[in-house]
Amino acid sequence: MEPVLIVGAGIVGLTLGQALKQRNIPFEIYERDLHPDSRGQGWAITLHWALQYIQSLLPEETLQRIQDAQVDPDVARNDNGNFLFINLATGEPKFKIPPSKRWRVNREKMRKALLVGIEEHVHWGKRVDGILIGDDGRPQIAIESGSGEKENIAGKLVVGVEGSRSTVRRFLRPDAFRNAQLPVRFTGVAVDLTDEEAAPLRNMDPLLFQGCHPETGVFFWFSILETPANNQSGLWRVQINLSWPVKTREDEVPEIDEERLVNMKKRVTGFALFLHDAIQRIPDGTPVLEINLADWECLPWNNRDGRVTLASDAAHAMVMYRGEAANHGLLDIFHLVEAIAEIYAGGDQKAAIDRYESEMRERTAPAVRLSRQACMEAHAWDQLNDGCAILSRRKISS
Repeated sequence: MEPVLIVGAGIVGLTLGQALKQRNIPFEIYERDLHPDSRGQGWAITLHWALQYIQSLLPEETLQRIQDAQVDPDVARNDNGNFLFINLATGEPKFKIPPSKRWRVNREKMRKALLVGIEEHVHWGKRVDGILIGDDGRPQIAIESGSGEKENIAGKLVVGVEGSRSTVRRFLRPDAFRNAQLPVRFTGVAVDLTDEEAAPLRNMDPLLFQGCHPETGVFFWFSILETPANNQSGLWRVQINLSWPVKTREDEVPEIDEERLVNMKKRVTGFALFLHDAIQRIPDGTPVLEINLADWECLPWNNRDGRVTLASDAAHAMVMYRGEAANHGLLDIFHLVEAIAEIYAGGDQKAAIDRYESEMRERTAPAVRLSRQACMEAHAWDQLNDGCAILSRRKISS
């Protein structure tokens, strides 16, 4: 049987591979990185309403490895699922987002957990430069390796899951593939803290919390990445992010880390003391990552008779203020695997992929817009209420 060609070995691409393996459907994954540790795979993600779907997609041993990748397994056993939103000027909780079951997972460790058992199907250092449809109608991916060698590989179906700047998306929508940038800038760091330094933050919430400053509109995000037991340094590894609206040129993110850190420390003026101190103690020389806040609404595309499709950020890039991007990506895979199984059982390929894309588009285009709304509300204290996009319960009706 011809394989499914998966472009991208991130969490969603690897989940698709694992799910296809469960169905005995052939697949190959092509990833531009030279190896799994080529670059940091983000910080941490929250799996919440998608848990029921991945639990049906993955074998028990893989699920256990993902559970073991939770940022604080001890807290996870008794986690109440609350998401606090605080007043950054006072340090007091203002809103509590309705709870739900969640796994807060280290992204890099989850990726490695998903690799186990399918390593031989993941081809590292293979950058997909384009998509072709052969004379025989089969889809092909045009690959360039790190050594400069080029080749075309044919399969039954191409699935682009290579992120928000997807080459596959560019092939499908050459006229409208670019993301729309939001008027907000975002930087973040990962730092190590002692028990004493971490305590005021963990006393607010042992896993994560967020908030807004009523006057400046600066948004703050805190999350645990690793406990002292799991971190080689023996310290708490935490994620601290700031974002703010762009009003003047002075609000643009500087080019170098040193200036980015100065900018972060300047923007916490007026924060409650424990939050202000958490930023001010970030050591000089700490890498400061900028996240480009942009989205794409899952526009229609020509799937070439069901031979080329998209999933996750490649299909519907959304900003992180509702924490739903990965959850939607995993639900994509739940439905896509059903469509692929139908195809390999002899069903109509175009009809199966059309149904998959229709459900995804109907579900995620509003989700992209809701995440965009949440981003803007996160920086506007006077717009916050229990029903607004950033504070309403995370749920799915699909």
